[in-house]
Amino acid sequence: MKRALLYAALTFAGMPGYALELSFSGPATLTHSETQDFASYKLPVGPFLDGVTPTLVAEGPREQLAWKVESASGTTLGVADNLRRQIEAVGFELLYECETDACGGFDFRFKTEVLPEPDMHIDLGDYRYLAAQRLGGAVPEYLSLFVSRSDTLGYVQLIRVGGQDLATIQQSPEPATQTAAPQPKRPLIERLETRGSAILQDLQFETGSSDLASQEYQTLGTLAEYLKDQPNRKIALVGHTDAEGSLQGNIALSRQRARAAMQRLIRLGVPPAQLEADGVGYLAPMASNLTEEGRTQNRRVEAILTSTQ
Repeated sequence: MKRALLYAALTFAGMPGYALELSFSGPATLTHSETQDFASYKLPVGPFLDGVTPTLVAEGPREQLAWKVESASGTTLGVADNLRRQIEAVGFELLYECETDACGGFDFRFKTEVLPEPDMHIDLGDYRYLAAQRLGGAVPEYLSLFVSRSDTLGYVQLIRVGGQDLATIQQSPEPATQTAAPQPKRPLIERLETRGSAILQDLQFETGSSDLASQEYQTLGTLAEYLKDQPNRKIALVGHTDAEGSLQGNIALSRQRARAAMQRLIRLGVPPAQLEADGVGYLAPMASNLTEEGRTQNRRVEAILTSTQ
């Protein structure tokens, strides 16, 4: 079987070159790579229970990566077990490991930091999570792994905080003389420009609520940067609800959700003239309203590119 080897230099202090080699059973595409010189991360170390997910606060250099694995075979358990073995082989100690229901189902997923589609996909009925630490160096090192899949693809997200210098992920070395390729557009913007619309996946609403937490939202930050760089572009924000309640009430609620997102973009510096907001209630569902997971997906805000040139 063809294997795609991706190397992440996760190095012990005092043990240079002791690196973790992540091996996937199929061609793997790096869909997201982001590093920060210093950041904090609430690492989940227990299941969502009674409204709370236990966390450990890790601080230091931070790296967030995601891969999409083509023609991934086997179960999420098999993929997660393979990665866990590789992590333990270089000295990481398992802190917590769970599967869908034992983690806390959709509550755990939505209370945990996960990249939005299409960089990362979480099947709310089939995912695995693990947290690990490595304490042998001068600076403690922590990581989390999410593993999930669609019908034909596997998805993996890794967040690593602490340790020593972060390293670049690469699938194959580039010739030293090769000119660096232009940076691709961020997936949300690429989807917006190629398909005309994109769901702001990290905006989550409770049933009957239009409130947005005071935290930062990656999709809104990306969208704000794009609109400020492209003053001729205009966006319509469309709110959606689940099917609980009357149509009239849900249309009003969905409009409030869209306006909440619009106000956040304005606070991020986007001129109001580039934005409009409205709602369609429960008339355009993404998933079945017969399940809580489906209703959660249906409560969303979608950005639609309205510019014609």
